[in-house]
Amino acid sequence: MYLETIYVLNQKKGFVRSIDVCEEMGYSKPSVSRAVGLLKEGGYLTVAAGGALELTEAGLEVAVRTYERHTVLSELFKKLGVPEEQATADACKIEHVISNETFAALKELNSKM
Repeated sequence: MYLETIYVLNQKKGFVRSIDVCEEMGYSKPSVSRAVGLLKEGGYLTVAAGGALELTEAGLEVAVRTYERHTVLSELFKKLGVPEEQATADACKIEHVISNETFAALKELNSKM
């Protein structure tokens, strides 16, 4: 969720700091700091001058894939009549565990609706 949040915030603002992630996700500064450290160690992001969080190529790939899943699933659930808040919450849970094959089928179904 951190990578997706950083990606979305970067699209909106162009410059993302840890405090922005805290505010967006409602997490404490220590929690976000720990996550940022783990993501740096994993090669998913870097911290530039001024504290800007920048996704690496690997981080961007994961973030874009997750965001696409979130968007498509939310849209599909809303088309099925699920209230927007619930559709978004459910998509957020499912986007991380759904297989590529099932997501591709749901994406195809969504495009036909």
